Amino acid sequence: MKITFYGHASLGIQVNDVTILVDPFISGNDKASQIDVNSLKADYILITHAHQDHILDVEAIANRTKAIIISNYEIATHYENKGFEVHPMNHGGSWDFEFGMVKYVNAIHTSSFPDGSYGGQPGGFVIEGEHKNIYIAGDTALTMDMKLIPMQTTLDLAILPIGDNFTMGIDDAIIASDFVQCDKVLGYHFDTFGYIEIDHEEAKRKFFDKDKDLMLLAIGESLEL
Repeated sequence: MKITFYGHASLGIQVNDVTILVDPFISGNDKASQIDVNSLKADYILITHAHQDHILDVEAIANRTKAIIISNYEIATHYENKGFEVHPMNHGGSWDFEFGMVKYVNAIHTSSFPDGSYGGQPGGFVIEGEHKNIYIAGDTALTMDMKLIPMQTTLDLAILPIGDNFTMGIDDAIIASDFVQCDKVLGYHFDTFGYIEIDHEEAKRKFFDKDKDLMLLAIGESLEL
Protein backbone atom coordinates (compact mmCIF):
# COMPACT_ATOMS: atom_id res chain seq x y z
CA MET A 1 0.00 0.00 0.00
CA LYS A 2 1.41 3.36 -1.07
CA ILE A 3 -0.03 6.60 0.33
CA THR A 4 0.67 10.00 -1.26
CA PHE A 5 -0.12 13.33 0.41
CA TYR A 6 -1.61 15.92 -1.95
CA GLY A 7 -2.02 18.64 0.65
CA HIS A 8 -4.67 19.53 3.22
CA ALA A 9 -6.77 16.34 3.59
CA SER A 10 -6.19 15.01 0.07
CA LEU A 11 -4.60 11.60 -0.30
CA GLY A 12 -3.80 9.10 -2.99
CA ILE A 13 -3.77 5.43 -2.02
CA GLN A 14 -2.37 2.74 -4.27
CA VAL A 15 -3.39 -0.84 -3.49
CA ASN A 16 -1.92 -3.20 -6.07
CA ASP A 17 -3.25 -1.81 -9.37
CA VAL A 18 -6.15 0.15 -7.83
CA THR A 19 -5.88 3.91 -7.22
CA ILE A 20 -8.03 5.63 -4.60
CA LEU A 21 -8.26 9.37 -4.03
CA VAL A 22 -9.51 10.77 -0.75
CA ASP A 23 -11.12 14.22 -0.39
CA PRO A 24 -9.52 15.82 -3.46
CA PHE A 25 -9.00 19.53 -2.77
CA ILE A 26 -5.97 20.40 -4.85
CA SER A 27 -6.72 23.05 -7.48
CA GLY A 28 -7.91 25.44 -4.77
CA ASN A 29 -4.86 24.92 -2.53
CA ASP A 30 -2.05 27.33 -3.39
CA LYS A 31 0.40 25.15 -1.47
CA ALA A 32 -0.34 22.23 -3.84
CA SER A 33 0.25 24.16 -7.07
CA GLN A 34 2.88 21.62 -8.15
CA ILE A 35 0.25 18.85 -8.31
CA ASP A 36 -1.42 18.48 -11.70
CA VAL A 37 -5.00 17.49 -10.98
CA ASN A 38 -5.52 16.54 -14.61
CA SER A 39 -2.84 13.86 -14.39
CA LEU A 40 -4.14 12.12 -11.27
CA LYS A 41 -5.53 8.64 -11.72
CA ALA A 42 -8.53 7.39 -9.77
CA ASP A 43 -10.56 4.21 -9.74
CA TYR A 44 -12.41 5.29 -6.59
CA ILE A 45 -12.89 8.61 -4.77
CA LEU A 46 -13.61 8.50 -1.05
CA ILE A 47 -15.32 11.55 0.45
CA THR A 48 -15.50 12.04 4.22
CA HIS A 49 -17.89 15.02 4.14
CA ALA A 50 -19.22 17.72 1.84
CA HIS A 51 -17.18 20.82 2.72
CA GLN A 52 -15.56 22.53 -0.24
CA ASP A 53 -12.05 21.89 1.04
CA HIS A 54 -12.75 18.16 0.61
CA ILE A 55 -14.77 17.97 -2.62
CA LEU A 56 -13.52 20.79 -4.87
CA ASP A 57 -11.95 18.55 -7.51
CA VAL A 58 -14.29 15.56 -7.24
CA GLU A 59 -16.35 16.28 -10.34
CA ALA A 60 -13.42 17.15 -12.62
CA ILE A 61 -11.54 14.00 -11.62
CA ALA A 62 -14.58 11.72 -11.75
CA ASN A 63 -15.59 13.08 -15.15
CA ARG A 64 -12.17 12.28 -16.57
CA THR A 65 -11.45 8.99 -14.82
CA LYS A 66 -14.98 7.58 -14.38
CA ALA A 67 -14.05 6.83 -10.76
CA ILE A 68 -16.67 5.41 -8.42
CA ILE A 69 -17.51 7.88 -5.64
CA ILE A 70 -17.81 6.35 -2.17
CA SER A 71 -19.37 8.41 0.60
CA ASN A 72 -22.37 8.75 2.85
CA TYR A 73 -25.83 8.37 1.34
CA GLU A 74 -26.50 12.08 0.93
CA ILE A 75 -23.19 12.88 -0.76
CA ALA A 76 -23.39 9.80 -2.96
CA THR A 77 -26.93 10.72 -4.00
CA HIS A 78 -25.81 14.28 -4.78
CA TYR A 79 -23.24 12.97 -7.26
CA GLU A 80 -25.46 10.20 -8.58
CA ASN A 81 -28.00 12.86 -9.55
CA LYS A 82 -25.24 14.51 -11.58
CA GLY A 83 -24.64 11.29 -13.49
CA PHE A 84 -21.64 9.89 -11.62
CA GLU A 85 -21.25 6.28 -10.54
CA VAL A 86 -21.45 6.02 -6.77
CA HIS A 87 -21.46 3.62 -3.86
CA PRO A 88 -23.46 5.01 -0.91
CA MET A 89 -22.60 4.04 2.66
CA ASN A 90 -23.60 5.02 6.16
CA HIS A 91 -22.10 4.86 9.63
CA GLY A 92 -21.17 1.40 10.85
CA GLY A 93 -21.63 -0.13 7.41
CA SER A 94 -18.88 -1.92 5.53
CA TRP A 95 -18.39 -3.22 2.00
CA ASP A 96 -15.83 -5.48 0.39
CA PHE A 97 -14.38 -3.62 -2.59
CA GLU A 98 -11.74 -4.98 -4.95
CA PHE A 99 -9.02 -3.16 -2.97
CA GLY A 100 -10.22 -4.26 0.47
CA MET A 101 -12.92 -3.94 3.08
CA VAL A 102 -14.11 -0.39 3.76
CA LYS A 103 -16.04 0.64 6.86
CA TYR A 104 -17.62 4.07 7.25
CA VAL A 105 -17.10 5.19 10.85
CA ASN A 106 -18.18 8.09 13.00
CA ALA A 107 -16.66 11.55 12.96
CA ILE A 108 -17.70 14.65 14.89
CA HIS A 109 -17.80 17.63 12.55
CA THR A 110 -20.30 19.32 10.22
CA SER A 111 -21.07 18.59 6.57
CA SER A 112 -22.64 20.89 3.99
CA PHE A 113 -22.03 21.55 0.33
CA PRO A 114 -20.65 24.94 -0.73
CA ASP A 115 -24.18 26.14 -1.55
CA GLY A 116 -25.27 25.33 2.01
CA SER A 117 -27.26 22.21 1.15
CA TYR A 118 -27.16 19.23 3.47
CA GLY A 119 -24.19 16.91 3.10
CA GLY A 120 -25.22 14.17 5.48
CA GLN A 121 -23.27 13.30 8.59
CA PRO A 122 -19.45 13.37 8.38
CA GLY A 123 -17.43 10.21 8.73
CA GLY A 124 -14.10 8.50 8.40
CA PHE A 125 -12.97 5.29 6.74
CA VAL A 126 -11.29 2.14 7.99
CA ILE A 127 -9.70 0.28 5.09
CA GLU A 128 -8.60 -3.30 5.56
CA GLY A 129 -6.33 -4.07 2.63
CA GLU A 130 -4.80 -7.40 1.70
CA HIS A 131 -1.81 -6.82 3.96
CA LYS A 132 -2.25 -3.42 5.68
CA ASN A 133 -5.04 -1.67 7.56
CA ILE A 134 -5.47 2.08 7.82
CA TYR A 135 -7.84 4.54 9.47
CA ILE A 136 -8.65 7.82 7.71
CA ALA A 137 -10.30 9.92 10.39
CA GLY A 138 -11.62 12.73 8.20
CA ASP A 139 -12.34 16.04 9.87
CA THR A 140 -13.22 15.19 13.43
CA ALA A 141 -12.98 16.02 17.08
CA LEU A 142 -11.56 13.48 19.46
CA THR A 143 -14.33 10.98 20.11
CA MET A 144 -14.73 7.93 22.30
CA ASP A 145 -16.08 6.08 19.24
CA MET A 146 -12.47 5.74 18.10
CA LYS A 147 -12.06 3.10 20.81
CA LEU A 148 -14.36 0.82 18.83
CA ILE A 149 -11.96 0.57 15.89
CA PRO A 150 -9.25 -1.64 17.45
CA MET A 151 -11.92 -4.02 18.74
CA GLN A 152 -12.26 -5.21 15.15
CA THR A 153 -9.20 -3.98 13.24
CA THR A 154 -5.50 -3.87 14.04
CA LEU A 155 -4.23 -0.72 12.37
CA ASP A 156 -0.90 -0.23 10.64
CA LEU A 157 -1.44 3.52 10.22
CA ALA A 158 -3.81 6.17 11.56
CA ILE A 159 -4.32 9.26 9.41
CA LEU A 160 -5.44 12.01 11.76
CA PRO A 161 -6.23 15.73 11.45
CA ILE A 162 -3.83 17.78 13.57
CA GLY A 163 -4.41 21.43 12.60
CA ASP A 164 -6.74 22.31 15.49
CA ASN A 165 -9.44 25.02 15.34
CA PHE A 166 -11.72 23.11 12.89
CA THR A 167 -10.64 19.63 14.03
CA MET A 168 -8.71 18.10 16.86
CA GLY A 169 -5.17 19.38 17.37
CA ILE A 170 -1.89 17.72 18.31
CA ASP A 171 -2.71 16.90 21.91
CA ASP A 172 -6.06 15.34 21.06
CA ALA A 173 -4.53 13.46 18.12
CA ILE A 174 -2.09 11.84 20.54
CA ILE A 175 -5.03 10.65 22.63
CA ALA A 176 -6.79 9.51 19.44
CA SER A 177 -3.78 7.36 18.56
CA ASP A 178 -4.13 5.75 22.00
CA PHE A 179 -7.83 5.15 21.39
CA VAL A 180 -7.23 3.45 18.03
CA GLN A 181 -4.15 1.66 19.41
CA CYS A 182 -1.87 2.81 16.62
CA ASP A 183 1.37 4.64 17.34
CA LYS A 184 2.20 5.27 13.68
CA VAL A 185 0.37 8.43 12.62
CA LEU A 186 0.23 10.42 9.41
CA GLY A 187 -0.86 13.96 10.16
CA TYR A 188 -3.06 15.89 7.78
CA HIS A 189 -5.45 18.88 7.66
CA PHE A 190 -2.76 21.37 8.72
CA ASP A 191 -0.95 24.47 7.36
CA THR A 192 -3.35 25.07 4.43
CA PHE A 193 -4.46 28.42 5.84
CA GLY A 194 -3.81 30.52 8.91
CA TYR A 195 -6.28 28.94 11.29
CA ILE A 196 -4.58 25.53 11.07
CA GLU A 197 -0.88 26.34 10.87
CA ILE A 198 1.24 24.22 13.22
CA ASP A 199 4.79 24.07 14.56
CA HIS A 200 6.11 20.92 12.87
CA GLU A 201 8.98 20.29 15.24
CA GLU A 202 6.88 20.77 18.36
CA ALA A 203 4.21 18.43 16.95
CA LYS A 204 6.75 15.71 16.21
CA ARG A 205 8.36 16.15 19.62
CA LYS A 206 5.05 15.78 21.44
CA PHE A 207 4.38 12.50 19.63
CA PHE A 208 7.96 11.33 20.18
CA ASP A 209 7.67 12.04 23.92
CA LYS A 210 4.72 9.61 23.99
CA ASP A 211 6.72 6.94 22.06
CA LYS A 212 4.74 7.62 18.91
CA ASP A 213 5.78 8.42 15.35
CA LEU A 214 4.16 11.44 13.67
CA MET A 215 4.87 11.69 9.96
CA LEU A 216 4.35 15.01 8.19
CA LEU A 217 4.77 14.44 4.47
CA ALA A 218 5.61 17.22 2.05
CA ILE A 219 2.94 17.74 -0.62
CA GLY A 220 3.54 15.11 -3.29
CA GLU A 221 5.57 12.90 -0.96
CA SER A 222 4.63 9.26 -0.37
CA LEU A 223 5.07 6.52 2.18
CA GLU A 224 4.74 2.79 1.77
CA LEU A 225 3.26 0.30 4.23
